[in-house]
Order: sequence, then C-alpha cells, then structure tokens
Amino acid sequence: MAERIIGILGGMGPLATADLFRRIVEKTPAKRDQDHPRVIIYNNPKIPDRTAFIVDHGEDPRPELIASAKKLEECGADFVIMPCNTAHYFAEDIQRAINIPLVSMVEETAERVREMGIRRVGLLATDGTIKGRVYQRALERRGIEPILPDEDDQRLVMKGIYDGVKAGNIELGRELLLTVARKLEERTGGIIAGCTEVSVALRPEDLKVPLIDPMDVIAEKAVKLALGIEEL
Repeated sequence: MAERIIGILGGMGPLATADLFRRIVEKTPAKRDQDHPRVIIYNNPKIPDRTAFIVDHGEDPRPELIASAKKLEECGADFVIMPCNTAHYFAEDIQRAINIPLVSMVEETAERVREMGIRRVGLLATDGTIKGRVYQRALERRGIEPILPDEDDQRLVMKGIYDGVKAGNIELGRELLLTVARKLEERTGGIIAGCTEVSVALRPEDLKVPLIDPMDVIAEKAVKLALGIEEL
C-alpha cells in the first residue's frame, strides 16, 4: 500500500506542534531516514484563540482553521491532524470544507479510554474544551463518565495552560496542572491530558493512574495511517 502524507494543522500553540512532530518521528518504526513518512506542517499561530470564541464570543477561529486545512490539502497532505484539543470543537466545519479526512484526536482518545476499560476518567482541559463538551460527548457516547475539576481547580488549570506553558513558563504550568491532576486521580481510573499544553507539562510517571495523552494517541494513529498499517 502506498504511503500517505501527514498534514499537521499547527500553531495552537507552536510548542505543541513541534512536540507532535517529535512524537511522530519517535513512534515511527524506522531504521533510516527513508523509513519515515512525509509530514507537512502548517504552523499558523495567527488562528484566533479557540477558548475565547467559545466562552466569550471572541474572534471566530474558523476562517483561519479552514484556510489552514485547505492549504495542507493543496500541498498534498492525505489527511489532517490537529495538535489542539479545543480546535476539535470546530472539526465538523473544517471537515466540510476539505476533501481529505480530518482524523480526530478527540475521538481516537475516547476510543483508547474505552479500550483500556476505564469507566470514570478525569479531564484536564481549557474552559473552551469543557464548555464546548468536546470530550464529554465523545466519552459519553462510549459509556464513560468524564470527571471535571471544580471551579477553583479549573481556574488553576487555565492559569497553568496560559500563564504557564503557553507563556513559556513550563515549570509554573507543571506545578499548577499537577496539583489539579493529583486531586482528580483520587476519583478516577485515569486522566486525559485534554489540552496539548497539559501534554507538554505532565508525564505518565507523575500520577498513580494512567495519563492518557491525546498527543501520543494521535501520533500513533498518524504513523499507522501514513505507513498504510491502517486504512483511512
């Protein structure tokens, strides 16, 4: 089967985009350069903030998201992935605008949680992802109960994401996110790193329960699709 070209719709944020590319490289069973799949990255940090639009009616990110996906298609990508959980709130709008598949990190992660047999899973995510029920819908369709931080802890999550990782202060982000994660792990069978900045800050060995990292899930899926191990 012919190899497929991966398209990464990036820039949300740039560090998460670079991290996803690294994970794709590391998860590819390659012995030489030529064994790796082709990857097209469009790093567009000018996409308006997704949470600001969902929560506060800020600038609509859809025009930039759609334009970015179309650019990847025009450049030859066979499918698109997005290293931004909140952006999946707009997945249907993006998919309608392009002729290649948008492979959902959210749906793939929810399916991974189901396969692991976890019935109650914690969710560390932005206000936009939570308010938009991006993960809740995918999990509930599979009979999984999402467990969310309380209001005060959710403020810590947002501070860890925006004032921490997005602002380049990984240490602050890690400290705040770990504080909330350790509360959630007492009530759940696993925790989803439901924001790519959370994926950057936390590690599986930090917790007593599995940390389900959507960035790992989508990187593994992308490699299988690109190498023809799985069908689109």
